[in-house]
This record gives sequence, structure tokens and C-alpha cells, in this order.
Amino acid sequence: MIRLAVVDDQALVREGLALILGAEPDIEVVAGFADGADLLRDPVPADIILMDLYLPGADGVATMRQLRSRQPEVKVLMLTTVGSAADVQRALAAGADGFVLKDATGAELAAAVRGAHAGVRPLSASAAELLWPRPAPAAGRGPDLSTLTPREREVLELLGQGLGNREIAGVLALAERTVKTHVSNVLAKLDVASRTQAALLARQLPGR
Repeated sequence: MIRLAVVDDQALVREGLALILGAEPDIEVVAGFADGADLLRDPVPADIILMDLYLPGADGVATMRQLRSRQPEVKVLMLTTVGSAADVQRALAAGADGFVLKDATGAELAAAVRGAHAGVRPLSASAAELLWPRPAPAAGRGPDLSTLTPREREVLELLGQGLGNREIAGVLALAERTVKTHVSNVLAKLDVASRTQAALLARQLPGR
């Protein structure tokens, strides 16, 4: 079970995140804090801190540094409403274990929490797009999917929703090892270097 604490000065956002993520079978929301001072008052009984980048009185990066000096084992996943490439780079350079924007889906958020817990350093699709903006497609053209099998197209769609390999395996009733093979094939056929770039391509598919 992944123990999660949520830090956000807006009660509605904090409670909404706790409700969404706490419904996941492997995530337990153990605490919520309105600001960095509350977070730092006592040791936090959590594995992952989901923290707003901008907090009253101090930003999330400064709070993260103080937290790490006390609890170096705790991982921090940064969150913000409207970010910039500079925001993402600053947080990651300071040691954040991942970065998500608040426009992420519930599936993306849950996948990011699991990724941070596993040491993957996840980025939500919208945060990744800030770092690597996709070029405007040529008129009438999108990603070339003609080389993908029907199963690989399904995997690509789920990558675009922010799902990890384990979640994709559950949705498609496949072994996780099989999903890893499909993901590798998708990356090779689309000539992209990472699953994040593949997920950005998936968001260009018709109907998305």
C-alpha cells in the first residue's frame, strides 16, 4: 500500500485529490495539509507527498528541501495548475520525484503516484508537453500509425491516458511482460525515445 499525503492550500482541491486517489486499491491518503508550515510541523507518515508547487508563504521547492533534510526517504511529486517549462525544470533540478499538472486525469495522477513510488520520476502528459512541445502536424496529417497492430494501437491509446504497464495489463487482460513488449514495439515503430513522447502522439489521435 502506498501511503500518500496531499499538500494544497485550496481545501476543495485537496479533498478532491484525496477522494480520487484514495479510491485506488493500492493508495491510502494518510494526511492533508494546507501549507508547508503544517507539513513540516511533525514527521509525515507517508511514502509520497503530492505537493502544490506554489504554497502560501513558501513555494513547494523550498518546502521540499526542508522536508528532505528531515525525511530523506519521502518522495515528493510536484503539482500545479498552470505551469511552465521553467517550473518543471526547476522542480526536477531540485530533486522532485515527478511533476503533474492539475489538468491530469485521475488515471494519470494515480499512475504518477505509482511511478514516483517505484522511482520512475513521472511527468503527466501536459507537463511533458511543456518540456517537449509537439510540432504542429502537416495539414491533414497526424502520427503515422499504419505500422501498428490493433493491439499496439490499444496500448498507445492507454499510454495517452497516462496508464502504466501494470494498469494497461489489467485493462487489456495481458501479462505485464507482454505489455512491456508492446510498448517497446510502439516506441520503435513510431520512432520516439520514450513512452511520454508516445503518449503525446496518442493525444493527437482522431476523437481525442
